[in-house]
Amino acid sequence: MTQALYGPEGFYRRPEGPAGHFRTSVHASPLFAAAVARLLCRVDEALGHPGELAFVDMAAGRGELVAGVLSALPAEVAARTLAYAVELADPPAGPDPAVRWVAEPPRGVRGLLFANEWLDNVPLDIAEADFEGRPRLVLVDADGTESLGAPVGGPEAEWLRRWWPLRTPGARAEIGLTRDAAWAKAVAGVERGLAVAVDYAHTRAARPPFGTLTGFRAGRDCSPVPDGSCDLTAHVAVDACALPGALLLTQRTALHALGLSGTRPPLSLASSDPAAYLRALSHAGAAAELTAPGGLGGFSWLAQPVGIDGRGVLGDLGDLGDMEPREASGAPD
Repeated sequence: MTQALYGPEGFYRRPEGPAGHFRTSVHASPLFAAAVARLLCRVDEALGHPGELAFVDMAAGRGELVAGVLSALPAEVAARTLAYAVELADPPAGPDPAVRWVAEPPRGVRGLLFANEWLDNVPLDIAEADFEGRPRLVLVDADGTESLGAPVGGPEAEWLRRWWPLRTPGARAEIGLTRDAAWAKAVAGVERGLAVAVDYAHTRAARPPFGTLTGFRAGRDCSPVPDGSCDLTAHVAVDACALPGALLLTQRTALHALGLSGTRPPLSLASSDPAAYLRALSHAGAAAELTAPGGLGGFSWLAQPVGIDGRGVLGDLGDLGDMEPREASGAPD
């Protein structure tokens, strides 16, 4: 998976970039970057408006999010913002000199670290229960042919017992130990501020019985063949990643708390100011897509405050829908 995604011929090294194959919230509308910019401003306020404010865009792709956030910031905040794009692939041609492109998350961050659809692409191992119910590693050839390997042991076996027990023959799990470590490392770089991971996710109470590993190419699901031709992605066991004090909420709840609403404008505006009505209608449509419960709005936001009040920064959490934010203890439910 590591080679297929990030090796010399890996999927994320391809010249067209991720946007050539799939559409994230960042690509759906500039309203998403504007909401992240508002979150950065709230973090700035919680930090007391420091002379240098950091924004770290994890798995930055071609820099779409970091560019959108910088352009949406008030001039006074933008002037103090030090922006990082964390990406293994080469930066785009003619990169913005205001953005520092790095391969690893920086240390000593005072500000906001934001990871949009990063953890689902952190490589991991797959386990499957054999006919006796023993978890075994799933091996895969370059053409996608699978077979069962050795029994899972060591820390990986302990992780499965704690977070994703397998008992039924044929049941599968994605061993999230590498993702837990990657997230902990990213958060450790935040000296004071907020770290947020946004992704497809599930919790221990509702693990998918056969896992979620899939491929994605040119806008469509495909077989997860590890040859570099497609994305390889698996949903995140987000409760295992959560560190003490974390908040877990849906994107719908988070964006509503950041002032983004899909409410249609009043029809009376169509008569009084047709152009303004059309602009407001377009805004509402884009906001509705970003917050749709069965779509992008159903993504999980894992918010990890470091030295600040996370609930205060996120504001009124309002209607929580089907996923209550909770303080994560780092222990299973």
